[in-house]
Amino acid sequence: MRILHILDHSIPLHSGYTFRTAAILREQRALGWETFHLTSPKQGQTAAAVEDVDGLRFYRSPVPAPGRTGINELRQVRTVQARIQELAAELKPDILHAHSPVLNAIPAIRAGKKLGIPVVYEIRAFWEDAAVDHGTTTEGSLRYRATKAIETWAIKRADHVFTICEGLRADIVGRGIPATKVTVIPNAVDIESFQLSGDADPVLREQLGLANTTVVGFVGSFYAYEGLDLLLDAFPALLHKRPELRLLLVGGGPQDANLKAQAQRLGVADKVVFTGRVPHNQVSRYYDQIDLLAYPRHSMRLTELVTPLKPLEAMAQGRLFVASDVGGHKELIRDGETGKLFKAGSAEALAVVIDDMLAHRERWPAMRAAGRHFVEDVRNWKNSVANYKTVYASLAGRARRAA
Repeated sequence: MRILHILDHSIPLHSGYTFRTAAILREQRALGWETFHLTSPKQGQTAAAVEDVDGLRFYRSPVPAPGRTGINELRQVRTVQARIQELAAELKPDILHAHSPVLNAIPAIRAGKKLGIPVVYEIRAFWEDAAVDHGTTTEGSLRYRATKAIETWAIKRADHVFTICEGLRADIVGRGIPATKVTVIPNAVDIESFQLSGDADPVLREQLGLANTTVVGFVGSFYAYEGLDLLLDAFPALLHKRPELRLLLVGGGPQDANLKAQAQRLGVADKVVFTGRVPHNQVSRYYDQIDLLAYPRHSMRLTELVTPLKPLEAMAQGRLFVASDVGGHKELIRDGETGKLFKAGSAEALAVVIDDMLAHRERWPAMRAAGRHFVEDVRNWKNSVANYKTVYASLAGRARRAA
């Protein structure tokens, strides 16, 4: 089986998108499949048209000249389609596998039709919902509806649709797509890549000003939907009850300045540590400083439909966390067993659940073990990637018969 994956971007860039991609590619190769990997112009300018990164070879797309909105997207589609057709002539893939966003699906569908190659489209999130969170559009706007219509156009024309969770699958089926045409490839973790959490480095703890404290924290990108503003709102009440508490926020992003201003406004800035972004190979040292992780995502279409990786990664490391009860979390977390859920959007509920977790540390060993067992037995990449087998084989066989 030879699969040409069409991607938005890839390693060496670091994101949940690139880490999921790399895990899928490695597991597919472990099954004996040949995988090839094309990135869109969103990768940016690269040193070469072909790059080898961590044992994977990536074919890059040229970056077209910039233009106004609409022209940019059209140029990207044309660029990617031309690159797919060029590579298909050389690599002879059995399947074209386009990954979100839809700007990768459109050129794959066009190229697949022209070349007679089956096309699958893997949806990790809907482009229009991400745009709402980024503030570039609003739900129900003309742009939102147009983008949704384009997404639906692509879904209907792909030979099969993959997605990452049941929430997205239900939405896709709700657009009039037969349920048999949609398969979930669940988010998962590579168990061997995650060690159980260790003791906090005392030198780093001193440097961060966290000696003799209890630490609640978050590690990741500071997007509005992550709900870090809610965590800050909950913090004064927690401090009043637990003056030894500190908040450690590791990372950065669009909400960075707003969060720092909020901490000042709430009068807790001296109890909140913003580290900024840290090197990827140092992230585990910062995780080890945190007694209890918080994932307070706000409720919106994006978070209700999409499952995140962070709780699974936390479980793989035997870490404790609380999380809002949005749909994406409820699909992953067994409340009170692998993590603790609270009512989304309620700072009071968040403060109560954090206080309860800190007050009952005797529960922690069982929760750590349950989380680790869940990812070992259920949410691992071997299990997830196995879901491609039947679809790939069916489409490739049908294409061979048609030829």
